Amino acid sequence: MEHFVVSARKYRPQTFKDVVGQQAITNTLLNAIENNHLAQALLFTGPRGVGKTTCARILAKMINSDGTTKEDEDFAFNIFELDAASNNSVDDIRNLTDQVRIPPQVGKYKVYIIDEVHMLSQAAFNAFLKTLEEPPKHCIFILATTEKHKIIPTILSRCQIFDFKRITVTDAKEYLKYISEEQGITAEDDALHIIAQKADGAMRDALSIFDRVVSFSGKILTRQAVTENLNVLDYETYFESTDLILENKIPELLVQFNAILAKGFDGHHYIAGLASHFRDLMVCKNQVTIELLEVGEETKQKYLEQCLKTSNTFLLKGIELANDCDLKYKTSKNQRLLVELTLMQLASITFDGEKKNNRHFIIPPSYFKAKGINPVPVERPRPVETPEKIEETKEKKLTETEVVGVAEPVTIPKISIDKARKSTSGLSLKSIREKKEHQIRQLDVIIDEEDLPKEPVNQEDLTEAWNAYALSMSKKGEKILASILQMDNPKLEGTTIHLTYSNNTNKIELERAQYPLLAYLRKTLRNFDLKLNITVNEEVAKKYAFTPQEKYEKLKEKNPNIELLKKTFGLDI
Repeated sequence: MEHFVVSARKYRPQTFKDVVGQQAITNTLLNAIENNHLAQALLFTGPRGVGKTTCARILAKMINSDGTTKEDEDFAFNIFELDAASNNSVDDIRNLTDQVRIPPQVGKYKVYIIDEVHMLSQAAFNAFLKTLEEPPKHCIFILATTEKHKIIPTILSRCQIFDFKRITVTDAKEYLKYISEEQGITAEDDALHIIAQKADGAMRDALSIFDRVVSFSGKILTRQAVTENLNVLDYETYFESTDLILENKIPELLVQFNAILAKGFDGHHYIAGLASHFRDLMVCKNQVTIELLEVGEETKQKYLEQCLKTSNTFLLKGIELANDCDLKYKTSKNQRLLVELTLMQLASITFDGEKKNNRHFIIPPSYFKAKGINPVPVERPRPVETPEKIEETKEKKLTETEVVGVAEPVTIPKISIDKARKSTSGLSLKSIREKKEHQIRQLDVIIDEEDLPKEPVNQEDLTEAWNAYALSMSKKGEKILASILQMDNPKLEGTTIHLTYSNNTNKIELERAQYPLLAYLRKTLRNFDLKLNITVNEEVAKKYAFTPQEKYEKLKEKNPNIELLKKTFGLDI
């Protein structure tokens, strides 16, 4: 049987051009070699399987090649690889520094590749500092690590750092496609895409998975074979789940989830994948973000078709529910119930939305038209007016007329049924404002009438009617208004009643109560042209003492000896 070489070793890059997904770093190293700007201490850092050790070996081979050597020459005598995970003591570093002094027998440089350098002990790092800072001219150190943060800053400051990135799904898929063609394997695009995604940015992992799947399926690599062998949920599972959710088919959705669990999949993995599926559907909604969708062309078309069935509101709510389930999964005591409850909530998103859109749950007229039924319009029955009801309405009109102060009935505009149904609180600002507007409309109605009386009025009649109204307000319990009315004597000029107060507060209070006052005066004095003019005179305010200091000043004006009394006994105001 022929010896089998795994793809990770068989297809290991031999030049910088073969390195996948690290073009920025390989171009930098090539330019450094050509321009003789290569540092003597390099640090390659990044995730596993992205090409750190491979690039170190290629670099070591290139700097020793003078153009006349054979292509298969690997300069093994000049390249020294040290695994810091098992050689991390001070003695190991001392042995290395002793070898550094000896120049190379073949080529120009001795290259020391120290892998997993973060595993060195603190003492070993300190022993390595001096040699790393001032190595011999014929020596170059290449350090490789996956955990740069564990290396002490004094080592980092002596190295030129190159950060290797994760290999993208697209780059990994293209390289797997190249290997498939080299080996004569027919592979579906989606199958290679799933392998690249499963590798999570590591090319070595992708090649290992590729060998495993090829051993399972042979020369034909299908998407179904990959999903079965890798035990991953297929795209079709999430497409089917989303269709059931959109159709509000909760029983079928729960049956599908039970079948997924029966195949050995974890509920946590399923709900996290469903959230990612919703995210991919959201990405397909916009042409700008569609490039963020990392799937094959055939699967991308399915995403574009399904995203048309979903709304942004549904996807946002779905991602929120699935993400919330993902966060609660590990702490939940009944994990299956948690996922099932989330699925029921997801399937109820569109159902609840349709339910809320129907106003008061009334069947729309379009339903009857679709059934061939013509709805018969029904008129609202009018209340029957009995003789007792008519008499009650007349009494109400007479009462309203007396309040306004008109002997003849006044026509009141009709109020619509919808407005009459709306009840407002008697203490609300809205009700107070509406009451005030109603009083203004009543006055306007009265003033607009041409046949209202306009008899002459003298000062004595006005004063008598004014005092009578103030007395009536006092009997009704409105003591403050009665007091304000008696603070100043009204002065009549033509049909204008002038009032002057010492502060703005009294003016505002009287303006609020002016409508019933004017109605009373107009009715009593039989002149509907009367109106009020209220002003504030600050000079009048000086006549009144409100604060203790003002009262003291008033008393001092009457008797200056009060000041002497205050100073003698040390009194306060």
